Amino acid sequence: MELSQMSELMGLSVLLGLLALMATAAVARGWLRAGEERSGRPACQKANGFPPDKSSGSKKQKQYQRIRKEKPQQHNFTHRLLAAALKSHSGNISCMDFSSNSKYLATCADDRTIRIWSTKDFLQREHRSMRANVELDHATLVRFSPDCRAFIVWLANGDTLRVFKMTKREDGGYTFTATPEDFPKKHKAPVIDIGIANTGKFIMTASSDTTVLIWSLKGQVLSTINTNQMNNTHAAVSPCGRFVASCGFTPDVKVWEVCFGKKGEFQEVVRAFELKGHSAAVHSFAFSNDSRRMASVSKDGTWKLWDTDVEYKKKQDPYLLKTGRFEEAAGAAPCRLALSPNAQVLALASGSSIHLYNTRRGEKEECFERVHGECIANLSFDITGRFLASCGDRAVRLFHNTPGHRAMVEEMQGHLKRASNESTRQRLQQQLTQAQETLKSLGALKK
Repeated sequence: MELSQMSELMGLSVLLGLLALMATAAVARGWLRAGEERSGRPACQKANGFPPDKSSGSKKQKQYQRIRKEKPQQHNFTHRLLAAALKSHSGNISCMDFSSNSKYLATCADDRTIRIWSTKDFLQREHRSMRANVELDHATLVRFSPDCRAFIVWLANGDTLRVFKMTKREDGGYTFTATPEDFPKKHKAPVIDIGIANTGKFIMTASSDTTVLIWSLKGQVLSTINTNQMNNTHAAVSPCGRFVASCGFTPDVKVWEVCFGKKGEFQEVVRAFELKGHSAAVHSFAFSNDSRRMASVSKDGTWKLWDTDVEYKKKQDPYLLKTGRFEEAAGAAPCRLALSPNAQVLALASGSSIHLYNTRRGEKEECFERVHGECIANLSFDITGRFLASCGDRAVRLFHNTPGHRAMVEEMQGHLKRASNESTRQRLQQQLTQAQETLKSLGALKK
């Protein structure tokens, strides 16, 4: 081979080698640039300027994955009668209960916590709450004890009752302590409602089959009730602590009296009376605060108000006072019901909307639509009747009870016309003026 040919081959080899080195360098720069874009800083530098180590890289990757995980958006709702929204839960709220001393509201959610809210903060900007944790489970139902020193919950996975005692601390807060042992498992179907008698003598649990159990406070089953209603949709203990009631597939509400002796010993459960008049299954019912009135709502598309202040032992039946139309109840969606403490206002919820009725006239006075992001799970008036509370997502929403104030105005005006004593007239006029001023401040005073 000639010398000139050898020189050409060597030059070509050098050129190819240089091209290969340039290609390798370009690929390496691409990798470095991609690493910088992913981390937000040069691949060879940490946030504090020191070289990265393997453990910090894995931590950053986990943090990056947590940031990228999208959280469910909170449902937004506004209305001129919305008094407050309580938003400390990170999971959906399934149940709530006002304490008998009107100081607290208890809520439970699937975030494994129970929140205790101070009612005096409802109209403030900040809503304080105390948290009780549910270990390795979550509560689906919650009820305060009559003395407001404890509350009971139904455990979703444990299928049993757990009691939490509330101990007041020196700083004004509370410590929540679960009792050492839960109640024994007795129900064979999912539990839908629990309750405590205000006498403190018994606890009630009801499941979705036809079973209602009456318990002692120590966890012993005192009586088993078969409702014979095909299935139970709702059950409750009356505010007076004497009665237990249930409704379900049949078109009636059945009421029993839980009887105790003079020394406080349990005796028996006897059938008291029934609310008969609906033509289809009953969704729900509620008692007034004095247990002298009851309201019910049925799949026949009606709600009814009853006078239950009767001598049932003499075979006297409850009196039907009013029937109103609620077409939404005829659908497949569950329907919730709440009766104001004085029985003057009825709240009905279907889906995510709430409707308020005047029970004396049977007229709808307010309607709140799309209140929650999901179906409303619970509906309740506070003990004073000033607020209506609802839950259905991660928030509790509180509404001013304007129909209640209007009913108060109508009632005071009627009493004023009949009052003959001057001091009585002055007292009635003061109450009337106060109710009118409240309505005016809420922009709800009818002219």
